[in-house]
Amino acid sequence: PAGAAAAPLPEEDCMKLNPSFVGIALSSLLAIDLWASKRLGVCAGEGSAWGSARPLMKVIEVSGHGIPWLLGTFYGLCQSDSSAAREVLLNLLFALVLDLLMVAAVKALVRRPRPTHNKMDMFVTISVDKYSFPSGHATRAALVCRFVLRHLVLAVPLRVLVVLWALIVSISRVMLGRHNMTDVLFGLLLGYALYGVVEHCWLSPATAPALFALW
Repeated sequence: PAGAAAAPLPEEDCMKLNPSFVGIALSSLLAIDLWASKRLGVCAGEGSAWGSARPLMKVIEVSGHGIPWLLGTFYGLCQSDSSAAREVLLNLLFALVLDLLMVAAVKALVRRPRPTHNKMDMFVTISVDKYSFPSGHATRAALVCRFVLRHLVLAVPLRVLVVLWALIVSISRVMLGRHNMTDVLFGLLLGYALYGVVEHCWLSPATAPALFALW
């Protein structure tokens, strides 16, 4: 009837009509992330702006892949005749396995698709690799970088090269179109944090005698 009070809108409709500031900010950041990541994907295909550099970027991609690092660390562990070196390599192996498990868990939970301009020609992928968040290469690069700088005695130029490698691997993920920028940034933060977990759970003959007995 005329003059009757209008029925209140359902709560979800009110939320749509009056979006929160946080929601607007997140949507805007996501839009900027997608736009900037696409603009920076200059090696995403042979016809891209820097398409001729794509083979080099793919070599860098392999350098940050988990399989070469796992196989190389395991081989070094088997060949090492120093107890100190075995301890470091065993903990690096633990760090790499932890990294793979954590990244796979987050990818399966978030399920963010890879950028639309990405070509699925990646080196050895598993089921969760169809998801983008976070970048496993960036996570591994940050983790390995911190580990190497802490536990290997290197000259200053080599330490600089390790840091540059981690940065180049991370940047290449966006340039190849594999990831958005936020995937890489979160990956770097996650890898940095995972190193702290490795240090806290450091494996030694005193804390894990069974493991060291195998070697």
